[in-house]
Amino acid sequence: MLRLTSPFTLSFPSISNPNLPSPFPRPSLHLPNFTLQTTSLRINTPPPLSSSISSSVNQTTPISQMEDSLFLYSRAYWVSESVIAWNVDVQNGFCYLLSSKHASLSISNSQIQGEDLKIKLQEDKAGLSAIVVEKFPHIRGYRTFNLPPNSDVKSLLKSQLVVAIYDSDEKCRNCTGLQLPGVLDELFSYNGPLGALFSEEAVSLYLWAPTAQSVCAYIYKHPSGDDPIEIVPLEEEHGVWKTKGPTSWQGCYYVYEVCVYHPSTSRVEKCIANDPYARGLSSDGRRTFLLNLDSDELKPDGWDNLANEKPILHSFSDISIYELHIRDFSANDLSVQPEFRGGYLAFTLPDSAGVLHLKKLSSAGITHVHLLPTFHFAGVDDQKENWRNVDTSILESLPPDSDQQQALITAVQNFDGYNWGYNPVLWGVPKGSYASIPNGPNRTIEFRKMVQALNHIGLRVVLDTVYNHLQGNGPFDEHSVLDKIVPGYYLRRNTDGFIENSTCMNNSASEHFMVERLILDDLVHWAVNYKIDGFRFDLMGHIMKSTMLNAKNALHRLAKEKEGVDGSNIYIYGEGWDFGEVAKNARGINASQFNLSGTRIGSFNDRIRDSMLGGSPFGNILQQGFVTGLLLQPNGHDHGTEANMKSMLAASMDHIQIGMAGNLQDFVLTNSKGEEVKGSEVLTYGGTPVAFASSPIETVNYVSAHDNETLFDIVSIKTPMDIGVAERCRTNYLATSVIALSQGIPFFHSGDEILRSKSLDRDSYNSGDWFNRLDFTYNSNNWGVGLPPREKNEKSWPLIQPRLADPSFRPQRTDILAAMDNFLSLLRIRYSSPLFRLRTANAIQHRVRFHNTGPSLAHGVIVMSIEDGHDGFPGLSQLDPIYSYIVVVVNASPQEVSFVSPSMQSKNLQLHPIQEMSSDYLVKSSKYEASSGCFSVPRRTTAVFVEPRKI
Repeated sequence: MLRLTSPFTLSFPSISNPNLPSPFPRPSLHLPNFTLQTTSLRINTPPPLSSSISSSVNQTTPISQMEDSLFLYSRAYWVSESVIAWNVDVQNGFCYLLSSKHASLSISNSQIQGEDLKIKLQEDKAGLSAIVVEKFPHIRGYRTFNLPPNSDVKSLLKSQLVVAIYDSDEKCRNCTGLQLPGVLDELFSYNGPLGALFSEEAVSLYLWAPTAQSVCAYIYKHPSGDDPIEIVPLEEEHGVWKTKGPTSWQGCYYVYEVCVYHPSTSRVEKCIANDPYARGLSSDGRRTFLLNLDSDELKPDGWDNLANEKPILHSFSDISIYELHIRDFSANDLSVQPEFRGGYLAFTLPDSAGVLHLKKLSSAGITHVHLLPTFHFAGVDDQKENWRNVDTSILESLPPDSDQQQALITAVQNFDGYNWGYNPVLWGVPKGSYASIPNGPNRTIEFRKMVQALNHIGLRVVLDTVYNHLQGNGPFDEHSVLDKIVPGYYLRRNTDGFIENSTCMNNSASEHFMVERLILDDLVHWAVNYKIDGFRFDLMGHIMKSTMLNAKNALHRLAKEKEGVDGSNIYIYGEGWDFGEVAKNARGINASQFNLSGTRIGSFNDRIRDSMLGGSPFGNILQQGFVTGLLLQPNGHDHGTEANMKSMLAASMDHIQIGMAGNLQDFVLTNSKGEEVKGSEVLTYGGTPVAFASSPIETVNYVSAHDNETLFDIVSIKTPMDIGVAERCRTNYLATSVIALSQGIPFFHSGDEILRSKSLDRDSYNSGDWFNRLDFTYNSNNWGVGLPPREKNEKSWPLIQPRLADPSFRPQRTDILAAMDNFLSLLRIRYSSPLFRLRTANAIQHRVRFHNTGPSLAHGVIVMSIEDGHDGFPGLSQLDPIYSYIVVVVNASPQEVSFVSPSMQSKNLQLHPIQEMSSDYLVKSSKYEASSGCFSVPRRTTAVFVEPRKI
């Protein structure tokens, strides 16, 4: 969800992220089909407060002003078995802990009534221990209160709890609820079985719910309707509720009824919830399906041997990633039968247009397909018969700059079959809308067939995980699961006790033991049960670094002999943005770009993206960059004086060159001022270091992804109106060439290679199939299908409309085919030499050089060389048996350039054979003159020169 500004652009939307879907309307409560006593069930309660609601009551507000909203706040922290932390001044009063099993606490006239127990606490002047402060750094200055020895803490945790300050006259001066994750982690951390376990004798259920007062399982024969065939009470042992049932449960459905105090309503609620460890679901998502993933009936032919058939991967440095949405892949592919379009099985058809396209990418070098979220998410009904669609013939009849297409699409956008899927409900179940039949085991079988088919055409599979937030919260939301089972534990809360929403909604708290455990278990589940080859972490910076390291270790420990997968080949990467309540390690050391240095976990490199394109996704859309014409072909936007533009372009070139060298902190570059500096000493405009990596595999270089405009669209906005479409196509090539030929992991958004357009939509997460269409027949790039949806794009319509209306902006089939050919050539060049995929920082430092540097540099030209050694000679070792020296010249200017390099004079360089045979007549005309060391490269062209070894 690359939706936020760069870490060095501190203008993040704090609550309502404009690039994320708005929270869904509060749904009605759905109960099982049986008679249920609801004396303690409050349906008509307001939704839980969140951090988007500014607190009007501070720590010192008089109790008389707090009574109406008192128990909505949880400002105290029960951090360990005997310690409560609270930022309060006791003065001459006394601190008490009050509890009520039936949630009967109330306050009136400065008196609290209804408690079962009232326990006096003792202030500890020594303060919080170092262990507690490490776990909860944001409360490091809070006062510390100790419980008496031998307090029955485990029983207390099942009750409504309040801490209060009483004056000597026994009037309550201040009080608040408590946040419990600290004490729950200390007393109830658990590593035993969870979810449904299958054996020859029984089906066993395990649920971690230490604050629950009771738990029952309702077993159903069918996915919907009917009464339960059994209502089974679970027994608790050390916070884990469990039961054992007959093997006939397999193939049935179930839900839990959890009776638990919920702080969002200040009541004991009966919550109806799916199993957090669900591995299957009913089509409406309201019942957990009991399926045994080890059953042979769920395995495609040859499934157990797939680990031995995986595409070869020698090193993570050999990875290149192609990002793809499952529905985009085939929803409009007429070579796929209708019932398979937009789903898992479309990947299994060897002769479909989409699969043939993927085969071309694989044969040229792409190693991994990154699939946007495939778990169970909200926003798309899994029951296709409920979808609403717009007649495509009506859409096709409208003008290219009309606002009618978006009006028709947005009218049904919450009821169609489209959403990116960043609205997680259950992390461990494949999304049913992509299956031919969402009930029963089909989604599991078809998902496995998809993975197997992709592996068989040479592509490993990456899943996009969204562990940083959840769609639902509270006791009644149909999308709430975890917050129904252990309320207040799984979601990160602010110091008032309200849910943090900086990710967009319901931030999860990986710093809590059982949240981390759920994440790790889920990753291992996908790796083992679906043989997944990599994981991309959405908003990874909101997850703790320790969680990411534990995740990497858990995956890398998996072995073919035991688990049937080689975990050492599983690559993980994500968005290391540092913002919100976790910024600057405020909640512990988080998985931000800089904190992950040395971990061999990848982070997206937004520096190279912004320097190439100009500005940032959240700056002025017309701001130009290295490839879009800054200084060299202005678009009319005010970039300042010519001197300022030269300075901006030179700085951008420094940033790009650091990125091309793997964005390594210790890589030494002669910058545009002529100074020798390390990557960590090159600063962005915000003063943040450009480089964050200590290994090339920690850098994921990209210029476009699912977020924001497509590459072709952003180029079409930023380049001048009066240049031709052929020049915009060349700019598209140029941008992808830099990514393809850089050290580190190259990442491409699906369609980069075929000039994909979303009609200039900057955020197509819910824009339907119409704006997200991919055409693997290469007849159209989807340009000019109407003004993009109003919600996220209206302010740019004045810029967008004239471009969409101008027929000269639309690429033709010949342009699309040329783009594809160019892209495949770049991939083949990358994989023609290991010198483009160096494995260590040391190798990059000693082999990679940049030649157009210093104050007299030629603007818009990057010249990079990569040197190899020679067997039998001292110095560099030999890595490439074919080429001893490679030169990459990137000319972003609108004219041919000549660049003379005395250091490369008399070398035996020639244009790369792949470019010699290219259909691009411009790149074929690139030249090198040995006598002078002069390179001549045409406009908007990247030329690669190689020195063949003497055979």
